[in-house]
Amino acid sequence: MTDTPDTLLDGTHTVLTPEYVEFRFTLAGLYSRFLAWLLDAIIVMFGTGAILTGLSLMMIAFPGFASALGFVIYFLVDWGYGIALETAWSGQTVGKRVMGLRVIQQSGVRIGFYHAALRNLARPVDKLPFFYMVGGVTALLSGSHQRLGDMLAGTVVVRERRLKAPSAIGATAGEGLLADPLFVSRVKRLSAETREVVLSAVLRREELRMEARLRLFSALGTKLQELLSMEKPAHLSDEKWTLLVAAALLPSPGAQASGRTRAVA
Repeated sequence: MTDTPDTLLDGTHTVLTPEYVEFRFTLAGLYSRFLAWLLDAIIVMFGTGAILTGLSLMMIAFPGFASALGFVIYFLVDWGYGIALETAWSGQTVGKRVMGLRVIQQSGVRIGFYHAALRNLARPVDKLPFFYMVGGVTALLSGSHQRLGDMLAGTVVVRERRLKAPSAIGATAGEGLLADPLFVSRVKRLSAETREVVLSAVLRREELRMEARLRLFSALGTKLQELLSMEKPAHLSDEKWTLLVAAALLPSPGAQASGRTRAVA
């Protein structure tokens, strides 16, 4: 696969699956990360100001205590903002969403509360002595553009791109399995990590060499039979079977036909 200019500029993070298939993600550059942080910092500043405005009477009566309280509130809002949004939005804050960035685990799957908390609680150290000097230098020296918080949490920040859902997913609409409530209900109960792997494999399958593609879908096909407790119909290949699972994961037929499925890259 040929590297795009963005990939060459920002670098890549490569994930090797147990089947020895590589998935590559474009790392976010420091400039785009800075702009995302700047937007988030403005939101945090205004959020803190709104809270302090609500506590204005206390600030007038107890100015010394109010100053200390304002300092504490700022850090609570700053930490809470990053942790809450990155957990709820699968690695994104408002700034990251605007800039098309996302935090993922080094294994390539979405982050959870644990990872969001670790990387955000380490921010005060990364910010030293000012404007993220420690974090910026660390990211420059790191092969994966990781600041200290990312190293601690085992995360990387990547650029997000939109990938068009393969037409083969839409073509599965006539398959009887998609009309089987048992099959659909079991697919819907798959873990978030399994869903990520299935959808990522389906969206990126055209990027893989044929040998790696066959190996990947063979492993996925076997694993999905185990997770779903269902035998794969004999007439279906492992890839077609995985495509059916991916089709069942999509929100609705309208969403499949419309358009675009978001994926990290």
